[in-house]
Amino acid sequence: MNYRIIFTDIDGTLLNKDRKLSSLTKQVFQQLQNEIPVVLISSRMPQAMEHLQEELHISHQPLICYNGAQIILNGETVVSKEIPWETVSALHAFNLEQDCHISLYNDRDWYVPQYDYWAKREENNTQVSPKVKSLNSVLQEWKSAKKGAHKIMCMGEAEKIEAIEKYLFAAYKDQLHLYRSKPTYLEITNKEVSKLTAVEFLLNSHFRLSLEETIAFGDNYNDYEMLKAAGMGIAVGNARPEILEVARKITHHHTEDGVAKSLQELFGTA
Repeated sequence: MNYRIIFTDIDGTLLNKDRKLSSLTKQVFQQLQNEIPVVLISSRMPQAMEHLQEELHISHQPLICYNGAQIILNGETVVSKEIPWETVSALHAFNLEQDCHISLYNDRDWYVPQYDYWAKREENNTQVSPKVKSLNSVLQEWKSAKKGAHKIMCMGEAEKIEAIEKYLFAAYKDQLHLYRSKPTYLEITNKEVSKLTAVEFLLNSHFRLSLEETIAFGDNYNDYEMLKAAGMGIAVGNARPEILEVARKITHHHTEDGVAKSLQELFGTA
C-alpha cells in the first residue's frame, strides 16, 4: 500500500522517557517531511503541541487538539466542539464533595483553581503554564460568553476520580467521552468528536486522502478508533492491551523510538 499521510499521538507514543523528541525521531521526520505530511493528534492544548511541530519542522501542517475537539488549520480553528456550560457547571458542583483537581480548557486557555501538585505536574509534562482562577469565576465568564470546555481534566485520588467517572457516565454517557488515561486522571471531551472524527475531517476536507492511505500511531484508549480504522494502525510496545489487540502492527516501546523505527522500516530510510 502506498501510504500518504501520518497521524501520531504524542504522550506515551512519540515522546521519549523525558517527554521530549529524541534525536532519531527528529532525524526521521526531517527525512520524511518533503515526502509525506505528518499531523500531531493529542489530548493536549495547542501551545503544548506547537513547540513540537517546530522541532519537527511541520508547523505548516494542521493540529488536532483535545482529542479532536479542536482542529487548527493554517492558524485558524476550523472545528470546535465544546462540552456545554451546563455540564461543566454540574461537574463542578458534584466535585465540591470529592475535592479533586479540575482543569478547564478552552482553545488556548487553561484554568486551574490553584497552582497545586496536579497543575505543576501537567505544566512540567506539557511546558505550558496555567491561569490560576477560581472555577466559579471561570464559569461566570463562560456563561456570559456562551462558552464551554474543549476538555476537562480531573486529577486526584483514584477512588475519587472513579466516583466522578461514575457520576458523569450515569448522567451524561450520551454526551461525553470519558478517558481514564491513568487511575488518577480522567479526561473529558464532547462525545461527538474523537481522534477518528478529526482524522476523517482532515482527510476529506483538506488532504483529499482515504483512511486506507493513512498511518496512525498510538498507545491509549483514545487512540482505539483511529488505529482500528487507519490503513496501517501501529501501536507502540507500551500500549494498552486493547490497543495492542486492534493494531495492525506493534513497534518498539515509546522510550525506544518506536515511531521513528517503524517509519524507517515502512519508508526504507534506515
